[in-house]
Formats: sequence, structure tokens, C-alpha cells
Amino acid sequence: QVQLVESGGGLVQAGGSLRLSCAGSGRTFSIFGMGWFRQGPGKEREFVGSISGSGGTTSIADLVKGRFTISRNNAKNTAYLQMNSLKPEDTAVYYCAANRSPYVSSVAGTYEYWGQGTQVTVPS
Repeated sequence: QVQLVESGGGLVQAGGSLRLSCAGSGRTFSIFGMGWFRQGPGKEREFVGSISGSGGTTSIADLVKGRFTISRNNAKNTAYLQMNSLKPEDTAVYYCAANRSPYVSSVAGTYEYWGQGTQVTVPS
């Protein structure tokens, strides 16, 4: 089992950057594929990005490709979502999730563990 805690959200002006962190408990963090999802106001949860357990493979949703990157540091049990050129439509609660399979996945149902979420607000 793993517990996940996100941090790094906040209020940022359009065009700005934020880096979200997802800290995981336990000594087996590297076996988990990690994902980032978001849910904006009045919207369904959507996939943002995923990274394999080793960090060697990543997948980024088309809607944020070129602006967002995902990475991880297994020695620190932490995954990251670097968000650049933020837009008002990026406003959402961002969640990290862990998948006991070490592969990337864009499907929320494949993730067994979820963090509590962190709010990102980009005013228009």
C-alpha cells in the first residue's frame, strides 16, 4: 500500500509556471506507475500524464503536450508535474495516483491509490 500527498498548487497568472509534487510513502515506490489527473469546475476528471516505475517512459495528454512534463525521483519517493505556460483552462484540482503496474496508463480505473488533490488556479 502507498499513501500519496500532493503539494505545490496555488494561484498563478496566465503564462506562469508551477511544479506539483506527489510524495509517496513506503520503500517500494519505484514499482508503481504514477499518473496525474485533474478535474476542473463542472468538468469530469481527465488524464494529464503518466510515468513508468523506472521513469523511462512517459505519456502526456495532447491537451497539455509541450507545456507540461512529468518526472520522478524514486530515491525521494516523489513524482513531479512541471506545468509551464499555464492557461485559465488549466484551473483544476490536480490529483496524483499510483498504479501497482509499473507501466504508464491513461485510464483512471487502473490506479489503486490516489492523493487528496491540490488546487491550481489560473485566473482569466
